[in-house]
Parts: sequence; structure tokens; C-alpha cells
Amino acid sequence: MSSYLDKQQAAFKSEAMSVAPKIAAKRSLAPPVAENAPSPAPSNASNTSRNENKEIKRKREPQNVVYSQPAATGYGTEAFTQVTYVIDFLKKKDEPKTFREILEYLSQVNADEKTQKLIAGILRQHERVRWIPDSELKTVEWASGTFMHRPIINVRTKKDLIAYLQNKADAQGVSVKDLKDGWPDCEEAIDELEDEHKILVTRTKKDNHARMVWSNDPSLFHQVDFEFQDMWRKTELPSVDELVRKLQEAGQKPASEDPSKRIKAAPKTKEKKRKGPRKGGKTTNTHMAHLLKDFSHLKR
Repeated sequence: MSSYLDKQQAAFKSEAMSVAPKIAAKRSLAPPVAENAPSPAPSNASNTSRNENKEIKRKREPQNVVYSQPAATGYGTEAFTQVTYVIDFLKKKDEPKTFREILEYLSQVNADEKTQKLIAGILRQHERVRWIPDSELKTVEWASGTFMHRPIINVRTKKDLIAYLQNKADAQGVSVKDLKDGWPDCEEAIDELEDEHKILVTRTKKDNHARMVWSNDPSLFHQVDFEFQDMWRKTELPSVDELVRKLQEAGQKPASEDPSKRIKAAPKTKEKKRKGPRKGGKTTNTHMAHLLKDFSHLKR
């Protein structure tokens, strides 16, 4: 037993001696590093490659874009906004204004000529603005003339309202909101015309404000004496069931009756008509009469 262990121990020592030089050679390839030594700095080539990768990654990533505001705001949009203020200004003043007065209201007197021309051009073509050219000028200039508010419905008096309603080609009503665009305090006149039975008015349920107006003929209105009005209100109407019963007794159909619930009579069955005996027609085969039997005596 001891001889076998000695042999195994000798074989292990010889194998360890043969592997030792190889391990020493591998350790000699890597330089020794101190424990507190700083890490080696990267080369310039590696730095440039990393920066390029970062730039590519930034391009691929979506940028934070604010969509609530336009990317590029030109003065065209601002000019249209200024025109909206001008329309309100002309509506309140209700009189012609020169372009100089409009620029003073907008605080655009010192604006460049291009901006002023843009505002003037938009005002001349706007459907809610009336441009009045200067008759004294031979040639029309871009800043000449006066500007005035053009209402949706050009009505400002009770007489004009009656004429406008009577000249309408259709039977549609006129919106009070459109009337107020050129006649802001028209509600008092509408109430007076309604009391005179010259117009028909529909009103809001909440505030009882006039909403739509139509033309009316006052000659069709007839005043009923209060005595008859009182009698009419005191007259008691029969109940619905009693009214239906009385109509049915009189042989009439009430309008409230549901046609689907009406009892329909069963359809009568049609009797099939029996065919009668065939009447004598044209006799054929007369040449064979002596061969045929006579059955005429069997007829009913």
C-alpha cells in the first residue's frame, strides 16, 4: 500500500514541475499594476469614436417640441389679429375713421410701411368693414379714404326692421344676435313692436330675452272682450276618457286613438265557385255519329 502511495506522490510532483514554467511565462506577459495606481487614460481615437456615437444618438432621439405655439410666427397672423381689434373699434365708434386713427388705436403709427400696407389691404377686403374712398383724390392711395363698420344686418330703427322683415323673400326668422351686431340696444324696440302686434317674437325660457323675430300683420289681431275671455277660462272640459267615449258613441274616431291598437275584423273566407256543366258547343266528329253511343239522356 505504501509503495502505491509513493508512486502517486512522485507522479504528482513530476506533473507539477512540468506545468510550473508555463504559468510563469503567462504572468510575465502582463505588466505589474500597483494597488493604488490610476486607470490608464483612453486614447484619442477612442474619444472621437465615442463622441461620434453620442452625436448620432442625439440625432436619432426626438427633440422636445412645444406644439402649443407655432414654430415660426410671421406678422401675417398678427395682422389678422389686429384687424379683429379694428372691427370692434369701428363697431363701438359707429362712424368713419381714417387709417391714421386706426393706427393710433393699434399703437402701430411707428410700424414699417410694409406692415401698415398689410393691415390696410386686409381692412379693404374684409366683409365686415366698409371702405369709403376719398373723392378728392385722383389716384387711390393705400392709406387714403375712411373705414366704417359693416353690420351683418344694416337695421338701426323700428321702421328699418319692419321694412327688412317685409322685404324678406323667405319665411325664416331673423336672429336678434345678428340684429345686435349693428343695433346693440334693439331689445327695447323689439318689445314695443311686439306690443303693437307688428312682429312675432320667440324668447328664451330662462331670461325671456328675444331670440328670433318674424313679420306680423296687426290687422289680423282682434281684441276679445274680457267677459268672453273669463267665460272661456271657466268652461270645464270633459276628461279624455269621457271625450273618447262620446266620440265613439257619435260614430267618430278620436284623434288620440292608436291605429295599431284598433281591433280589426277577421277577413272573410272566399268561397270557391263551382264550375257549372259545360254548355253545348260545336259538335265535332259528325262523320262518326253512327258509331258513337248517344248519352244525351243521361244529362241532368
